[in-house]
Amino acid sequence: MVSNRGDERFFASTRGQVVTLLRRGRRTVDELAGALGLTDNAIRAHLAALERDGLVRQGDVRRGGVGKPSFTFELTPEAERLFPKAYGVLLQQLLGVLAERLPRDEIADALREVGHRVATGQPPATGDLHERIEQAVTVLGAMGGLAEIETAPDRYVIQGCSCPFGTAVEGHEDTCLLAEALLGDVIGAPVHKACDAGPPARCRFEVPLSAD
Repeated sequence: MVSNRGDERFFASTRGQVVTLLRRGRRTVDELAGALGLTDNAIRAHLAALERDGLVRQGDVRRGGVGKPSFTFELTPEAERLFPKAYGVLLQQLLGVLAERLPRDEIADALREVGHRVATGQPPATGDLHERIEQAVTVLGAMGGLAEIETAPDRYVIQGCSCPFGTAVEGHEDTCLLAEALLGDVIGAPVHKACDAGPPARCRFEVPLSAD
């Protein structure tokens, strides 16, 4: 099941069908055209658009048969973000099990540690405080979230429009500690969560201007 109506419309389109076929393995233009009942030129036009969007790339050369060798096409790693993942549901269930077995402060410490570890895999943010916050928001976006930066008299506010951990936050609001630790490490400044656990969950993290 796809994650939202936008995904449904995309996967119902010809380009979405091309992406779905390529997820099963590399295909040549002829193979895609045959599977979808389209001309080679129509497939090439769709592949060109998908390449521009960074979702498809040219693969290896397939030789054999009569005629010149054919290039295959494959999905890029970026394309995997189009497909729904069960991470949120799994995290929610995991936190439910941990809540039955561990004290809340131990779970909170574990979530912060996960945030710190995720941050170690990110490139260090550079520039002034606002620029570092922008880079941290980009990290959230890469994880499936969407956030905006607002400026208050004494702080920056990272206001989430879509939380990458939203499924888990509803019922386990300490999940926000994971994002708090992650953002703090990427930005290199204190970050304080001020989230609304919902439903629906709404992320909000504050960074004091004095942290710059």
